[in-house]
Amino acid sequence: MLLVHSLGGSPLELKFVAHTLGQLGYTVYCPLIPGLAGGTDVSGLSTWRDWYGALEQAHNDLTEQCDAVIVGGISAGSMLALRLAATRPEKVHGLMLFSPTLKPNGWAIPWYFRFFSLVQQKWTARLFKFQARNPHGIKDERLRNFILDSVNSESSTMPDLFARGGGLVYEFRRLVNNVKPLLGQITQHTLMFHPRHDDQSDLVNAMVLQRKLSGIVETCVLDDCYHMVTLDRQRPIVMERVKEFATRLTARFEKLRAEEAIISAANRGEGRGATP
Repeated sequence: MLLVHSLGGSPLELKFVAHTLGQLGYTVYCPLIPGLAGGTDVSGLSTWRDWYGALEQAHNDLTEQCDAVIVGGISAGSMLALRLAATRPEKVHGLMLFSPTLKPNGWAIPWYFRFFSLVQQKWTARLFKFQARNPHGIKDERLRNFILDSVNSESSTMPDLFARGGGLVYEFRRLVNNVKPLLGQITQHTLMFHPRHDDQSDLVNAMVLQRKLSGIVETCVLDDCYHMVTLDRQRPIVMERVKEFATRLTARFEKLRAEEAIISAANRGEGRGATP
């Protein structure tokens, strides 16, 4: 299992998914993507191609150990997961998308953010800085306060932690523009979670993907959480569906592999018995 964190986030966003799958015996890899992760794009020069290159390398490393790989991503990370599925269809065997984001258009996104789409040069984009607003993707007030208290106890100030530089947002937009034309090529079985009242990305994001993707898409619309579905109130529902989906896909892959082995053995037997 290969899991991709969000824009400005970290692998900790997916720790419960990783733990759940790990308990079932799956190999789970959730790499820190340089440039995409919070605090790793100090120079502001990172591009979406750098992020994708790091994900490709992580995928290469995982395929050396695993016969089948399911790729998952949360928020912006889901766009990288989708691109990997489109460009490596034989080596990505399923997708799990958590609050997939084509456009940041949730109810907590400031109305003036839409004007950022007019910015066409990265040097101009880098002049902007966007501050995340309450509820920071988490509906559970106790969990949100715990995270905020943890942030306040660190040396970094909260605005620095939750801020998104304009250059980072600009590169994310370029990534989405690259992925959109590829959606129809993605045939992998997909499990998708999205909150009905997402504060960061409206449910329409999931609806677009459900229409555009060419494979089977199972969509779970959650009614009591916000953007960070892997951490928030309905996390138990998400984990149960993740376990069931991974088990089902793995069983299907093993069945196909067994059938291919039988066919291959039969073909070899026919070859040995053939008369020259």
